[in-house]
Amino acid sequence: MLRNVTFPLEIDGISKKERNETAHYWIEQVGLRGFADSYPHQMSGGMRQRVAIARAFASGSDLLLMDEPLGALDAQTRALMQEQLLDLWQQHRKTVVFVTHSLDEGLLLGDRIIMMSSRPGRVRDDLEVPFDRPRDARLVGSSAFAELKATLWDSLRDEVAAGLLIESSNS
Repeated sequence: MLRNVTFPLEIDGISKKERNETAHYWIEQVGLRGFADSYPHQMSGGMRQRVAIARAFASGSDLLLMDEPLGALDAQTRALMQEQLLDLWQQHRKTVVFVTHSLDEGLLLGDRIIMMSSRPGRVRDDLEVPFDRPRDARLVGSSAFAELKATLWDSLRDEVAAGLLIESSNS
């Protein structure tokens, strides 16, 4: 795993000592201390996702692009990873473009939600998320969260239904 996290730093010409220090810092930040010498086949899906997040944060970039980084995780691991991303954002304040199909995830993690249409992909809606930071997962149970999620779903429902009709007609 250590090599996986240090690889982008190596490409950037960072010294081996600094690469290893940075990688160990981020491995610890994502809760994987003690697994630096593990191989991907020795880790769970959630652990592999945390390695990818450590690699992204270790890169030093102020802008991170995350395309469905939690999509393949079970519900409990996904919830833990969302909490971890909230903590990492709070500590390091990087700009993250986070692609997700989960309304809950978008509302919990994001400050702005841009909803796309189906084919052709166009911006359908652009919403500022009104919840203060720092945030935690308890926000999901609030009435304000439920109301905003319902509003988003009302806006998105026809788009999803239209996409299902297109898929059905192509079968």
